[in-house]
Amino acid sequence: MLFQGTHIKNPSKMSIALILSGFATVFVAFYLFLSLAEEVWENEKFQIDETVNQFIASFNTPGLTNTMGYITETGSVMWLTIATVLVAAYLFFLSDKSNWVVLFLAINMLGISGLTKGLKLLFERQRPSVIEEFDGTGYSFPSGHSTGAVTFYGFMIYLVVVSRLSKGWKWAINSFLAVWALLVALSRVFIGVHFITDIMAGIAIGLSWLLVCIAALEVMLWRKRRFKNKQDQLKMTSSSN
Repeated sequence: MLFQGTHIKNPSKMSIALILSGFATVFVAFYLFLSLAEEVWENEKFQIDETVNQFIASFNTPGLTNTMGYITETGSVMWLTIATVLVAAYLFFLSDKSNWVVLFLAINMLGISGLTKGLKLLFERQRPSVIEEFDGTGYSFPSGHSTGAVTFYGFMIYLVVVSRLSKGWKWAINSFLAVWALLVALSRVFIGVHFITDIMAGIAIGLSWLLVCIAALEVMLWRKRRFKNKQDQLKMTSSSN
């Protein structure tokens, strides 16, 4: 059973705090993206790109590069598409799910794909190197692997949070998912197909889109629970009369 009960409660102080934190995160992330985008639009060079490249080159090895190559595949379009379809199928057929969750998972992934492609075409930033083996083709800003990893693995984190797993399992699984999403993003720098600023922008826009989708989903689920609760109350009133 994936989702918790459908009883309605008034928003708690913790819920309000989480909502406000979510809005603050979206604001900061979007501000970071806009700041980077402005510089990229003006073809400015970032010192942090060169600094990070030099730092990674100081300890990178062929073995580490190969490892990062395997990790980066878990942020590829094919991998994320297959994973999304499997998760959607599980939610739809096997779990105690809501169709809204499946719908917003699709919106989450399709939306970030279209948004990323549109931004790449808008900024037309060239890559540090082109490596077709690791999907290192096309424009660079923002990193598509970063946006995809943040939105997909982030949505998995959300599903775990609202599941009935114990707190210990939630912390363990979500810590792994968060670290893995970050590794997928950073792997793009290790294999040399993105600048670190591409990664930062990808994480920022991916996180913003993810939180917007989750917030919209939660609103729809709350309205659904509220409607069901009113229907149940009407039935009880009718039966008592």
